[in-house]
Amino acid sequence: MAAKITREFLEKIPKTDLHLHLDGSLRISTLIELAKSAKVPLPSETEAGLQELVFKEKYQDLPDYLRGFGLTVAVLQTPESLERVAYELAQDNIAENVRYIEIRYAPQLHIRPGFTVEEVVECVNRGLARAQKEHNASAAVKQGGDIPFHYGIITCAMRFFNRHMSAYYAQLFDGMPHAPAKEVMAVASLEMARAAASLAHNKGIPVVGFDLAGAEAGFPAIDHKNAYQHAHVHFLKKTVHAGEAYGPESIFQAITECHADRLGHGTFLFAADKVKDPSIKDPDYYVKCLVDYIASRRITLEVCPTSNLQTIPAIPSVADHPLRKMLDANLSVSICTDNRLVSRTSVTRELELVCNHLSVTPARLRNLILAGFKGSFFHGPYNEKRALVRQVINRYDALEKQYLGA
Repeated sequence: MAAKITREFLEKIPKTDLHLHLDGSLRISTLIELAKSAKVPLPSETEAGLQELVFKEKYQDLPDYLRGFGLTVAVLQTPESLERVAYELAQDNIAENVRYIEIRYAPQLHIRPGFTVEEVVECVNRGLARAQKEHNASAAVKQGGDIPFHYGIITCAMRFFNRHMSAYYAQLFDGMPHAPAKEVMAVASLEMARAAASLAHNKGIPVVGFDLAGAEAGFPAIDHKNAYQHAHVHFLKKTVHAGEAYGPESIFQAITECHADRLGHGTFLFAADKVKDPSIKDPDYYVKCLVDYIASRRITLEVCPTSNLQTIPAIPSVADHPLRKMLDANLSVSICTDNRLVSRTSVTRELELVCNHLSVTPARLRNLILAGFKGSFFHGPYNEKRALVRQVINRYDALEKQYLGA
C-alpha cells in the first residue's frame, strides 16, 4: 500500500508555477498599502472586507473573477510598486520551496507617457532578480543542500481591452479612430510581441514567452495570429489561454494558428459537446485526435484547479475536474495557481487538493512535479535546464524516501 502524501511532504518538495499572473498574486496587505499611497479607492480597507467583497471563495463566472484586476492593476502603475510586488511574489514562492516560476502580466496595462514597456518589464525583472540573488546566495544553496531559484517572464497581450484600461490603449484607439476594435487589439498584441522579442534578445532580460490573456469567449486567438507569428520566428516560446471558457476548437486554434508550446488551462479539452463548427461531423473523433496530438507532442497543460472551480460553475469540485481525464490520457500536466490572491491559494495548496480528491499516487505526483520543470520555458541553454531537472529529481527522490519511505 502506497504511503499517504502529506502536506509536509508537499511543502518540502521542489515545485514550479508556470501559470502565475503578477497582477493577480499580490499580498493583500500590500494591495491595501499601495492603494492608500496611490489614492486608489478600495471597497474595503481591511483584508477580511476585501476577501468578502472582491477576492471571494466563489465567483459567478470568468468576467466576475477578472473584476478584481481593476484594483490590482490600478496600484501597479509606478516602478516602485511593480518591483516590490515582483520581489514579494518571488519571496512567497521561495518560502514554499517553489524553485521555478514564470510570471506573466500585460505590460501595456502599466505603461504611460514617460514610462515605457521596456521600463515596466525591467522593473519587474529587478524585483525577481533581487529575490533570486538573495536565495541563491544562501549557505544551503551554495553547499548543495537546496536548489537555486530560477524564473522567467511571460509578457501577455490582451484578447480584449477598451480605452479606459490604460493610457496606452486610449492612445491606440485615438490613433486608429476608424478601425474595428479587433484590429486595434491585433495591433497592440503585435507591438507587444515585438517588444518582448527585443527585450529577450537585446536586453538580456529573461523574457521567455508570449501569452494571450483575458476573456476568451468571443475573442478568438486567431485575431492575434500576426503577434504569435512574430514571437514564433524570434524564438520566443508561446502559451495561450485556451479552453478555459470555450471548447476544443479554441485549443486547436491555439496550437495550429498560434504555434502554442503550452496551453493555459485547457479545461474544456474533452468537451465534445462544445464543438460548434458544423464542418466537424464527428466531435468525439475530433476531440480524440486533438487529445492524442497534445499527448504525443508533449504540449504541457497549465492546470489551475481552484481558479477553474471559481470561474466554471459546471465543475463543482476538484473530483469533477477534467484533470482526472488529462492524467488518465498521460498528458503533460503542470499544476499552477493562476492567481495567488484572486484564488486565495498557493502551489502547495493546489497540489494538496489534487492529491486528496483525485487519489494521486506518489508516482503520479512525481510526474506532475517533473512536468513543471520539463515543460518550463527555461531561460538559458538546454543543458542547464537538464542539469536543473536532474537536481530536482535527486532532491525529490531523497525527500520521497525520507517522508514516504519510497
